[in-house]
Amino acid sequence: MEKRRLPLVLVLGFLTALGPLTIDMYLPSLPKITADLHASAASVQLTLTGTLIGLGLGQLIVGPFADALGRRLPLLTGIGVHVLASVLCVIAPNLAILGTLRVLQGLGAAAASVVALAIVRDLYSGLAAAQLLSRLMLVVGVAPILAPTVGGLVLRWSSWHGVFVVLTVVGAAIMAAAALILPETLPPAARRRGGVVGTLRDYRRLFTDRVYVGLILVAGLAMAALFAYVSGSSFVFQDEYGMSEQQFAFVFAGGAIGLIGATQLNVRLLRRWTPQQILGGALLAGLGGGLVLLTLATTGRFGLAGILVPLWFVLAMVGLAMPNAPAIALSRHGETAGTAAALLGAVQFGVGALAAPLVGMLGVGAVAMATVVFGGMAAASAVLWLVVRPGRLPVEQPIEPAVAVAH
Repeated sequence: MEKRRLPLVLVLGFLTALGPLTIDMYLPSLPKITADLHASAASVQLTLTGTLIGLGLGQLIVGPFADALGRRLPLLTGIGVHVLASVLCVIAPNLAILGTLRVLQGLGAAAASVVALAIVRDLYSGLAAAQLLSRLMLVVGVAPILAPTVGGLVLRWSSWHGVFVVLTVVGAAIMAAAALILPETLPPAARRRGGVVGTLRDYRRLFTDRVYVGLILVAGLAMAALFAYVSGSSFVFQDEYGMSEQQFAFVFAGGAIGLIGATQLNVRLLRRWTPQQILGGALLAGLGGGLVLLTLATTGRFGLAGILVPLWFVLAMVGLAMPNAPAIALSRHGETAGTAAALLGAVQFGVGALAAPLVGMLGVGAVAMATVVFGGMAAASAVLWLVVRPGRLPVEQPIEPAVAVAH
């Protein structure tokens, strides 16, 4: 089983990376899309919002199917939808059609995200799940590092349409890898048979768990801070600070490196502290970093460095929070892992979807981006301490991975 673990983890990582790849690869082209389609920056940012909405709604749909039909069929169908939407994005004639197709891309990528999380919960729980999610973040982290760089390179020899050609190829490759390598981890005896009524009952049960609801809100609000950066950074660094697409890609990669490094540091921190302690500390530190970012963006002190340093620090704290909030939340609902992961993902991307247009409404500048980043971290901290109350949660003990794969 150990020989099979590395390919399994790699495929899970690439599945989880499909959403970020879909979001991040076309970020350097946002200003070009704005000019080419004669649209405003705020309206072009709505194509990002559409992708996030698709990712959120898609998970609500796919999660129950993954609990009822197993993991593989919903997964492969969803990725197929993503590939088809990517092909159609290449020939999209206007912003309205492009935005609609981006929603479909998000719906397809949602299957990859929710099924990957459900498989983690099938095989692991507690601290072991938090550790594996941290390892997956290392693979996921390649997406925000490489995606804008690849997008920038594509723009050197093609238009923004070429970005979607690359996404088509990437989606097809991930689909092939999943079909060949990923086993079925939910045996027929463990599948849910309640139909629509059973699905609604499962969602109702999840909503009655105050701690679970609080944790998914924490994850969503932290994601909002991240997506405020994702949606606003290309305009801030390219338009406000005059960076080229390539320079922006390197700056974006710097933030991604900090986020990835924090997720890997989390594995070591879990040897000494509980996920609850790490999550609380990361959010408080991120709140402080967000306040510094907003102050320096408003005053303009220290120029570009005054934006980058606190921004990268906040991203690192988000990287510490990202594996722990889902691990604690999913550990409470192993019997409906697909549905629980779906609701978690829907809230994450749904709240993140609100962050993108909010940045545009506030002005698409450094102050607007910093305001939403700080607001996301402040709200996440408030929900954690007022709703979740991590000090009252049971302390997880180290759990050895129990890998029992059904074929």
